[in-house]
Amino acid sequence: MLFILITSTKANLHVPEFLVDTLTLFAPAKINYLLDVIGKRPDGYHELRMIMQRVNLCDEITLTLTDSPGINVSCSSKGAPDGPENIAWKAARTLLDLSDSGNGVSIGIIKNIPVAAGLGGGSSDAASVLMGMNELLDLGLTEQKLMEIGCKLGADVPFFIFKKTALAEGVGEKLTPLPEMPKCWILLVNPGVRVSTAWVYRSLQLTSRGELNKLPEFFESIEHVVSILSNDLESVTIPVFPVIADIKARLMNLGAAGSMMSGSGPTVFGIFKSFDAAETARRAVTKDTNWFAAAVETL
Repeated sequence: MLFILITSTKANLHVPEFLVDTLTLFAPAKINYLLDVIGKRPDGYHELRMIMQRVNLCDEITLTLTDSPGINVSCSSKGAPDGPENIAWKAARTLLDLSDSGNGVSIGIIKNIPVAAGLGGGSSDAASVLMGMNELLDLGLTEQKLMEIGCKLGADVPFFIFKKTALAEGVGEKLTPLPEMPKCWILLVNPGVRVSTAWVYRSLQLTSRGELNKLPEFFESIEHVVSILSNDLESVTIPVFPVIADIKARLMNLGAAGSMMSGSGPTVFGIFKSFDAAETARRAVTKDTNWFAAAVETL
């Protein structure tokens, strides 16, 4: 699902008449129900097995073609890079280089997904920029080609282009769609500490592991979803940030069917069977803390 709002103001832009020049897209967050680290690859990256699903907490991305070359990024989040270090900038640069239009682009990002939170916000932004620029520039790139480009930007980028709940393997680029999962309400809780994904993987102590747990063939209930919850990265993150374990316990006490850290953290999610239950828990965890918390729905 790609959420797009289209406007057209072509007056002075050197773009074909059949193109619009502005797109507003909504880039969803993701959670990891499963994150197995299988081993380390010869290229230095880690071999992974993950199950990921999107949720409806979204950043808002506005792309506007300009009639002069160059990329401008404006982001509502303090501390987010606005130049070549921004993954959305890199995504735009890649597709502009494939185009002979001579255009540039202005990228406005309203951040609703916490930064460095294990929710894939930056990767989702980059995926939305790739898909949006493909439309704006009328490049006609297939989803598969966009996913190949996205993998070079970040391991989670192809997942957001794939737009399906998926088993992700390799470094995240090998995606297999999963059977439809039951609708869940998810409470996301972020304590506001910054966790570096690179640091987590550097610090992970790999041990020989037995056969991987077998995954259900069907996910007929929330209990089936809860049965797969596992994240190898918690072994690194929780000892340094014990607040993550505190949040997990708190969510379970508030009625979550299951709770786990998403990705490399520090965001913790709880799985609830109704919006009211998730919202009641949200009010409880924010009553005496300054934590970010949002009750969201799976997509």
